[in-house]
Amino acid sequence: MAELEELNFTNRSDFGPNGTYVIVDQNETVILGEGERLVNVTSEMDIAYAVPLYGYCMPFLLVVTIVANTLIVVVLSKRHMRTPTNAVLMAMALSDMFTLLFPAPWLFYMYTFGNHYKPLSPVGACYAWRAMNDIIPGLFHTASIWLTLALAVQRYIYVCHAPVARTWCTMPRVLKGVAVISICATLHQSPRFFELVYEPTTIRWGGQNNVQVCKVRVADWIEHGLSPNVYYTFYFLFRVIFVHALPCVSLVVLNLLLFKALRKAQIKRNKLFKENRKGDCKRLRDSNCTTLMLIVVVTVFLFTEIPLAVVTVLHIISSSIKEILDYRVANILILFTNFFIILSYPINFAIYCGMSRQFRETFKELFIRGAVQVTRRNGAGSSKYSLVNGPRTSTNETVL
Repeated sequence: MAELEELNFTNRSDFGPNGTYVIVDQNETVILGEGERLVNVTSEMDIAYAVPLYGYCMPFLLVVTIVANTLIVVVLSKRHMRTPTNAVLMAMALSDMFTLLFPAPWLFYMYTFGNHYKPLSPVGACYAWRAMNDIIPGLFHTASIWLTLALAVQRYIYVCHAPVARTWCTMPRVLKGVAVISICATLHQSPRFFELVYEPTTIRWGGQNNVQVCKVRVADWIEHGLSPNVYYTFYFLFRVIFVHALPCVSLVVLNLLLFKALRKAQIKRNKLFKENRKGDCKRLRDSNCTTLMLIVVVTVFLFTEIPLAVVTVLHIISSSIKEILDYRVANILILFTNFFIILSYPINFAIYCGMSRQFRETFKELFIRGAVQVTRRNGAGSSKYSLVNGPRTSTNETVL
């Protein structure tokens, strides 16, 4: 998606008071008023990279992501899989899927079918392009970031402060937390629905007169109220601090703490094994597997999010303090970063299948014929089936 993280580096003066000539056709120019510009999809990203990545690779990734995340939701929604941890994982899967699903129609139209060079109209289409390709994906991606942080915090409580988990990590509290995260992400993005105003205008384009196109300007409540500099500086500072920097730093710290706790638990498990306490040993093994799996999930997330956070910080510095950023290079970096973020979405399904016995067993029961009988015959005493008949008595949740 063109502006998954709401960064538009194409023309930094778009939102400032400038009279500018906008090239609409190689032989035609249109003079615009102060702070106005024409909607020009081709100028938003480097087409040499956008077309192959978003036009040709994206359709395949879309199908894979929808299938993988739908399977995750189906498996985690089964009765014996309903736990606080799985509730967060399911919300993450839905957020990631919607992040890609909303801009998909426009990516097909603009880049797969090659319509990015055409004037975009009517006004409703311009509003839809911005909302579906920029604002709504940003909303769901923000929610996904905060949900990932919530997942790591929850697992840290389970592993390192088990008694507290009885109070704080219950299903009702976790569902309320997911709802609060969704509301906060919506509030964070909601002003962006009203920050620009689109108006119809006509141009001469492609040898034809009176071709309709959208003219865009900053809304009056920003232009004559807060001022664009104040509004965008505040927005991006909030985003850098609360959507990128704090979550990423917190996740790095939590990952290190979880890894340290995992090593201690492994030593304890080896001791239990030597003492022939197989029941306790098995429970600790399941807990360790869950912790390790979530560490891997968070690590994959960090590999894709940290580069985006760095570019966003550089954008803030370059826009408000000193120009240090080549915005053409920044646009290309954002394009590739967004692509790798999307590429990471189906990876979680592979992680769950590869590292979670229970996820594999439930998946086989649902989608592979005969797996139910085989699983029950070979693993009737597993913890998976003990969860069906009643609530868990341990705070150290091991499902998944």
